Amino acid sequence: MSGNKFKTIDNALVQNLLPSNQLDAARPRPVHRLDYPTTGLLLIGKTVTSIIALNRMFEEKEISKTYYAITIRKMNPSGTIVNPIDSKEASTYYELESSVNSQRFESLNLVKLYPRTGRKHQLRIHAASLGNPILGDPVYGIENLILKGKGLFLHAHSLEFIHPFTKRKLFITKECPNKFQNIFPNDSCF
Repeated sequence: MSGNKFKTIDNALVQNLLPSNQLDAARPRPVHRLDYPTTGLLLIGKTVTSIIALNRMFEEKEISKTYYAITIRKMNPSGTIVNPIDSKEASTYYELESSVNSQRFESLNLVKLYPRTGRKHQLRIHAASLGNPILGDPVYGIENLILKGKGLFLHAHSLEFIHPFTKRKLFITKECPNKFQNIFPNDSCF
């Protein structure tokens, strides 16, 4: 969420979602967070019971998240990044989906990211730690290689989990934004 106390996800949810008709209805709340410039899926709870259950599922790592990012510079085809963040364990697995040569950035890479932990800025920090920062990242990018005006190329693509009440397996996806498609027109995040 941004630092603006008026234009926040919390305030937008109340205005854009119908309230639950359950007895324990609550103000709709995100049960995980996305960095402000990240696009994509956000899981929302609308009852006290669902908010508690979904938070527990995230803590117990029963919800799998997949992200797509466009990173810069040549990159290994896959790997696991294990670097602590704020003195806490942090782990991310990645797979290189596609690469294109770039005169300015050496290479642009479409990377699928699987965070195994959920630390603040984890994917951005981990990509940068490899020497492959996410395109458009003004915080963790390389000074002369920051793309300005297009935003951060990080997208929360899918969530997979067993619904805490219906016990149905859910796989929810959100296609990547057009700015990804402009670089990788024929790839799997669309």
